[in-house]
Amino acid sequence: MKYKTCVSIAENSPKKIKIKLKDALKKSDYVEVRLDFLKMEQVPSALEIIKKDLNRIVCTLRPKTEGGKFSGTEKERIAIIKLIAEYNPFLLDVELNTLSKNKNLRRYLKNTGTDILVSWHNFKQTPSNSALKKKLTQMKKISNNIKIVTMAKSINDATQVLSLYKNNNTKLIAFSMGNYGRISRILCLFLGSPYTYASLGKPIAPGQFSVDEVKSIFARRK
Repeated sequence: MKYKTCVSIAENSPKKIKIKLKDALKKSDYVEVRLDFLKMEQVPSALEIIKKDLNRIVCTLRPKTEGGKFSGTEKERIAIIKLIAEYNPFLLDVELNTLSKNKNLRRYLKNTGTDILVSWHNFKQTPSNSALKKKLTQMKKISNNIKIVTMAKSINDATQVLSLYKNNNTKLIAFSMGNYGRISRILCLFLGSPYTYASLGKPIAPGQFSVDEVKSIFARRK
């Protein structure tokens, strides 16, 4: 089985991003650059630094309300998302809530031809199976690239999220956070996820494997 990984890097300066990106691209198929960890005014220079590798980069500018670090206003964040779109990354991760509320942004991103990864996170719990399916249906209307991540408080929660892969016809990335959800970060690859998120070392999200751990898991299967 050919599996793919996406290493998340979250640094507070463009210089640090440059250093980590080099290492991440050697070890992983894709890299998620968390631009929300930067100061607003640093984002343009970071985009210039990473632009030659953008065909392998998922750009994310997560607001605090969605578990991110972006501290500016929503108007400022939308303006930066539009700027990122102009650079045409492999994927631009934008939250379902943002895209649902902002039809102008959706139109803008469509006009730029940007591939959107529409994402939805629940950091507290895992909703019911019917609620998850409803969310997936809603997200399909926006993009074929979908990310659904919940907090698992039991093995059943993780199983519930993974059940979304049944009869799925999208590029779905669905798994659970936390100790109970940890294994779902690997199992999602067997069920059709285009890649799984990993770290270079220290986890960026609860239950995240390092890219070396993912490699060793698959090495043992051979």
